[in-house]
Amino acid sequence: MAPLPGSGLAKGLAVTLRTMTKRSVTAQYPDTQPDLPPRTRGVIGLFEENCTVCMLCARECPDWCIYIDSHKETIPAATPGGRERSRNVLDRFAIDFSLCMYCGICIEVCPFDALFWSPEFEYAETDIHDLTHERDKLREWMWTVPAPPALDPGAEEPKEIAAARKAAEKLAAQQQAAAAEPAAPAATEPHAREQARAAEQPTRPAGASKQQTDQPRQEGRE
Repeated sequence: MAPLPGSGLAKGLAVTLRTMTKRSVTAQYPDTQPDLPPRTRGVIGLFEENCTVCMLCARECPDWCIYIDSHKETIPAATPGGRERSRNVLDRFAIDFSLCMYCGICIEVCPFDALFWSPEFEYAETDIHDLTHERDKLREWMWTVPAPPALDPGAEEPKEIAAARKAAEKLAAQQQAAAAEPAAPAATEPHAREQARAAEQPTRPAGASKQQTDQPRQEGRE
């Protein structure tokens, strides 16, 4: 059956009338800050102490917007005769947010949890060059990173916590067993010497006298 002429217009007007009767809700930004979801991708913060300059984030970035510079330092041996060690020292860590597409790959591939998402989004600039945040600026964004959400009560316990808890329980059980076990009486020194001499002496057959056992047997002499 063909639709009646003007039915589409009537449906559109009905939607308009329903919307007109509802009260509009307008967020008075910036006086009222928006209630953002906990996993909002606003800006990336850097926790410099965890960075080992592995360059994994820079290599995996599809936009090549992460710039890292470093140098190596030699650490003297901790013990005499030991071998010297070398470590990477971070000189520069910068992210160009004018190129960043907020994919989050750098945060996911970081093996040492040095990068975090912050929900802050108010960092617009009039000059595009100011959108390149150096490590000092990235460090400031760390203070805006929200705390991780609580685990689900029915979720599985993390493997690291489970292993640490089992090791602590095993150590506590060993200490309790050692404390409950009675201490063996210490043998006196003369008694210990007598036990050692008795173990070294040969055993006499039954019915033989000490004189017969101590004297060497002379066979074939008459």
